[in-house]
Amino acid sequence: MTTQPIGRKALSLDELLGAMDRVSANLERLQAIWDRASPMLPTGPSAGSTNEYDDLVRAWNDLLPGLPQIDGWTITEPLPDMDGIGRAYIDCFEIGEPPLAVHEAKEQPDKDLAEYQHRLNRARRRAVRERMQDLTTKVDTFLPQIMADANDRPGDERLDDPRVVEVEAAISEIERLMGDTAVRTGRWGDLHRHLHFGQPHDWRDICELDWPSVKPDIEAASFSEADPLPVPNVDLGLAAAQQPAGAASTALGWERLTPDNFEHLLHDLLRHLPGYQNAQLLMKANAADRGRDISVERVIHDGAGTVRTERVIVQAKHWLSRSVPPEDISSALTRISLWEPPVIRGLVVATSGHFTPDAVAWVEKHNEAGKVPLIDLWAESRLETLLSERPWLVAKYGLR
Repeated sequence: MTTQPIGRKALSLDELLGAMDRVSANLERLQAIWDRASPMLPTGPSAGSTNEYDDLVRAWNDLLPGLPQIDGWTITEPLPDMDGIGRAYIDCFEIGEPPLAVHEAKEQPDKDLAEYQHRLNRARRRAVRERMQDLTTKVDTFLPQIMADANDRPGDERLDDPRVVEVEAAISEIERLMGDTAVRTGRWGDLHRHLHFGQPHDWRDICELDWPSVKPDIEAASFSEADPLPVPNVDLGLAAAQQPAGAASTALGWERLTPDNFEHLLHDLLRHLPGYQNAQLLMKANAADRGRDISVERVIHDGAGTVRTERVIVQAKHWLSRSVPPEDISSALTRISLWEPPVIRGLVVATSGHFTPDAVAWVEKHNEAGKVPLIDLWAESRLETLLSERPWLVAKYGLR
């Protein structure tokens, strides 16, 4: 959203959503007016208007102040003039030209309403994105823990667990944040039914079926790839033909990232790496160990055609001033058991810096002993190699 004018108090998220909901209601009313008015417009030469159409024009004008500007734009044009449209058809008929401009005038309200809806949805996504991520992370974190308790309780009593309350509240708020910015194609009805009964088998269905099905809807309401990254105003083909001089930069500007940006970069990278699926952020940034855990499934194929998945935890350490020592890896190994079940088979420690020689030696000894989980170290050099194959992520996060 644009910044607030000087002297005007910034809106809270709840206030902003309330305003957007009212604007959405106004937009629906304008759409209803246009749906009634559009069929009344002439389709050929005519003259005059009708009282009903004129009343709709007045109602349209009365509602327009209910659409505030979004990024400096709003709908300002009245409905097409019925008499003017009919007479324009007469003019085109007399000079023998196709009435292209008349058709454009008749279609303009549809275009304006669609443009405003697009801008409203985009503004809502901007406003709710961070909160939506936090709530989704909370549900992703608590559901496996609740499911573990549900597996231990085969009865039909409703689960009594503080995490249940947290998940129910998070899902309710997620729906509030989503509004009408995305079509809901997932199992929302089943999700609410299972939350209502809350028995152990309901929570198993929520974890295994309902929640995975609604997450794409949540992501669609949070993110949009429609906003372009800034680019120079040049013809790229002509610029390339001029054989530009100089060397291409290779270093990545890790210092430009916040810890939270680094974690989201890893999350995006895992989503685009072959052999990985279902990447999920598990906790807030700036945890006590200065790392955030990401859960992901590694898909393994063997020569006999067997496919299996194993759960991997990736810990992000955005360290610039010092290398990661062995005690931090040992600590990460100890704490990842908190995320079980399901069983964790792999641990990846990813850093924007380096690992100490002692840390590398400690991990090699751990892996050679055949201990679970297997540990993999992703230092800056490895991340640079992975990102060099995905330059759009480098651009998205402003690393170069």
